[in-house]
Amino acid sequence: MTIGVAGGSSVFVTVDVVDISIEGAMEETIESFKLNAVLEALVREKSLDREMLIDALKQAMLTAARKKLGLTADLEARFDPEATLEEVLQRHGQFAVLAKMKEPEKREQVGLVRIYEFKKVVKDVSNPTIEISLNDARGQDPGLTDEDIGIDLGIEVWSKEFGRIAAQTAKQVIIQRVREAERNTVFNEYKDRKGELVTGIVRRFERGNVIVDLGRAEAVLGVKEQIPRENIRTGDRVMAYVLDVLEIARGPQIILSRSHPNLVVKLFEQNVPEIADGIVTVEAAAREAGVRTKIAVRSKDSDVDPVGACVGMKGARVQAVVQELRGEKIDIVPWDEDEARFVCNALSPAEVTRVLVDEQNHTMQIVVPDDQLSLAIGRRGQNVRLAAQLSGWKIDITSETKVAEEREVAWASLSRIEGISDFVVQTLYNHGFRSAKEIVEADPEFLGSLPGFSADAVPRVQQSAKDVVKAEKNEKKELRVVAREGAKLLLAIERAAEAARAAGTADLERMKTMEGVLPYVFERLSANDYGSPEDIFHELDDDRLIHLVGLSAGKARQLRYNAAVAMNALTGGVVPVTAKPLSEPEARDAQAFDAAAIAAAIAAASAAVVPAAEATSAEA
Repeated sequence: MTIGVAGGSSVFVTVDVVDISIEGAMEETIESFKLNAVLEALVREKSLDREMLIDALKQAMLTAARKKLGLTADLEARFDPEATLEEVLQRHGQFAVLAKMKEPEKREQVGLVRIYEFKKVVKDVSNPTIEISLNDARGQDPGLTDEDIGIDLGIEVWSKEFGRIAAQTAKQVIIQRVREAERNTVFNEYKDRKGELVTGIVRRFERGNVIVDLGRAEAVLGVKEQIPRENIRTGDRVMAYVLDVLEIARGPQIILSRSHPNLVVKLFEQNVPEIADGIVTVEAAAREAGVRTKIAVRSKDSDVDPVGACVGMKGARVQAVVQELRGEKIDIVPWDEDEARFVCNALSPAEVTRVLVDEQNHTMQIVVPDDQLSLAIGRRGQNVRLAAQLSGWKIDITSETKVAEEREVAWASLSRIEGISDFVVQTLYNHGFRSAKEIVEADPEFLGSLPGFSADAVPRVQQSAKDVVKAEKNEKKELRVVAREGAKLLLAIERAAEAARAAGTADLERMKTMEGVLPYVFERLSANDYGSPEDIFHELDDDRLIHLVGLSAGKARQLRYNAAVAMNALTGGVVPVTAKPLSEPEARDAQAFDAAAIAAAIAAASAAVVPAAEATSAEA
């Protein structure tokens, strides 16, 4: 039978039938010949595109045909969905089966793929691969005439001519195309789910990575995306955040994460209806997985408390999130348009007393009470680190005591500049100036715009500031010289003391024999951690000796002077005696203290003798 029209167009002649099924022609069962049913099953069960499957079948048959007919053969594959079961069984010689079938069953449309080889009808054949003589063509279609020379004749090729190897090749092509289609289907399904939560079953572990079965696909929970110290076992059901979907040679790779901050955000969306409805929004999130998370929330409805909505009745909503995260701590803070106020909220539960904002460097200096400093910083800096991530600002935490010390140093430097009042010094300090050097480096135009300044006064002030900077450098040099000399003296004292110990003289013994150290004084000194003359020498003033040890002012002065004399002697004169000798009033005060101490000691001894004598009389 000729299909098509003559006159330069293609003509198709049905010579034999080519059929194929997903199970392969090897299985000689009726169901395996029902190609339409197989296609429908694949479309339904694997969600594959029907046209793609048909294209895969045609491509497989063309591959098999070319192995038999050569690469130069002009071939075409066509899917015939109306081919009947009777036709297919006849082509496979299943006559015994056909004999047992009823007519309606034989007329069932099962579908098949037909392969056509096209050859040009010519008078004389020069290339048998692509040409056919008119006489041979008439053997296929007796109705051809001389006028049909030049047309393309399509001859259907029988699949049994391909051979077993070609059939196996066709089968491999089909399997490969179906797998590719499945991969594309999975990729198309999950590429739009990036940023969502998925739930799956842990199947196995590969080099520390967790392979999670999501149903139609497997996903990877990488080592870095796992919560530290979380115990995950095979068979566990886990919920994770879809971090990315990659298309690689082996198929789509779904990357999951349980450490990403957005996992917490999505969990709150699941458990807080106000977030799902858009009434409450999560503006920012910062997380150290497995330890602590901070989220900032705001409400579009003034009647809805965003923090309360996330916490829930008796903490039920936030506890559901905490349970999914295996006990991770969660801080929920209100978001604020005022960035300084927002940073204060982010540092909760610590209390903030002052905030100094440096917009140019995008930095905030947070001042907290001394007893709140450790709470504001958090364990290993965790609280301030999360607050910085949440707000996007660089945060410097400092105590009120440190700020007071910094202010004192800044005022000492700024106040030395000539021609500025205390009001101007305060203004400079409020605008972030902490030293005369910063005044020298400041923009003159900016300085002139400050309250208390004028454009004419700026050059004079900056020149005075340069003089102050020069003076401060000289003072620092002098301090370094003094420090070096002090270090030399300390080293000399330590070496001399070591030598004395090596010679058999203990530190306490040297203190006990120092001039002015009476037994009563020695007891008080040793009881308050004074163990050598060096300890007395290193005291910067008399306060500790007076208030802690209980000495009089004159006695304390005497001991410090005698300690200096002892250090001079100990080091062989290396340590000079810089202390002035006692004044006459100080000497009298020291003598009076010693006399009182001796009298007190005698009285104490007498009081101890009387009870002992009475006890002896009673025994007699």
